[in-house]
Amino acid sequence: MASSIVPVILFVMGITFVLMIVSFGSLVIAATSMVLNLLSVGAAYGALSAVFVHGWGAGLVGTQAPGVIEAWIPLFVFVVLFGLSMDYNVFVVSRIREGHISGQPTRQAVAYGIRSTAGVVTSAAIIMVAVFAVFGLLNLQQFKQLAVGLAVSVLIDATVIRAVLLPSVMVLLGDRNWYLPRWLAGFTAGGAGPRPPAGPPAPAGPSRPAGPHPEPATGGRPWIRSSS
Repeated sequence: MASSIVPVILFVMGITFVLMIVSFGSLVIAATSMVLNLLSVGAAYGALSAVFVHGWGAGLVGTQAPGVIEAWIPLFVFVVLFGLSMDYNVFVVSRIREGHISGQPTRQAVAYGIRSTAGVVTSAAIIMVAVFAVFGLLNLQQFKQLAVGLAVSVLIDATVIRAVLLPSVMVLLGDRNWYLPRWLAGFTAGGAGPRPPAGPPAPAGPSRPAGPHPEPATGGRPWIRSSS
């Protein structure tokens, strides 16, 4: 388990990074998503270590700190949490990108994205925290560790990371959020990042009246085309 966790982490992060670039057409958003997701994973590992190694709050989950964590827990928590965190991230960033494409400045687009997704993300996080917390009621130590690692990290991810850190970072970066090298533009779903909205249509010139147009006449005789 110790030798396989690093390759798995690198594989999951690599695939996710590529898919984020393809989906959003932004190198910066892909890199930001990776860093924020790693913060969620770090929070999960920190909660596991605090409760089951150092014994902080172990009585709240009805256990005594065994001083060790089950070997499969860190890898399993990483895979599940990374998927959930990326799900929340894609949902929020998609709305922010929609606002940016519609012509809003980055700050307004971020505010629009957070307002549009706050209720859904919060509801989904509450459901997931409740589901994971059920594992903490079981007697097996490994299920208690799984409950603490996932429930605490999902709660932190939905409240602190997606609602505070993500919008703050995007506002600070501004238009740099949508940076993409030209040589990567052909590999993305929407080209080189969001395009600015099209300007107002050009005023139409004078139009000819509808209906049949009279043929010109010469000398009162019908118009005859020359065959030459």
